[in-house]
Amino acid sequence: QLQLVESGGGLVQPGGSLRLSCAASGSGFKAYAMGWYRQAPGKQRDLVAQITRGDTTNYADSVKGRFTISRDNAKNTVYLQMNSLKSEDTAVYYCNAGGTLGDWGQGTQVTVSS
Repeated sequence: QLQLVESGGGLVQPGGSLRLSCAASGSGFKAYAMGWYRQAPGKQRDLVAQITRGDTTNYADSVKGRFTISRDNAKNTVYLQMNSLKSEDTAVYYCNAGGTLGDWGQGTQVTVSS
């Protein structure tokens, strides 16, 4: 089991960038597939990006070419680099370990607005 803490959210203008970080504590980080999900008000929580323990990545169609997920196993941290942000990217972003039945962070708010 991992404890996950997200950081890096905030307010950014359309077209801007943010980098989210998720620091994990507990054992076995490098064995976990890690993911970022997001949930906008009144909507379900959806997968944004995922990275396997072998560094294979996959992305939601809506963020392909704009977002990049990466991990640093030495720091027990996973990142989400978000570029060319749009208003529709506004949501609470959650870090996840091990899939939807796994471990979750508390979330970090990302607001894209002028």
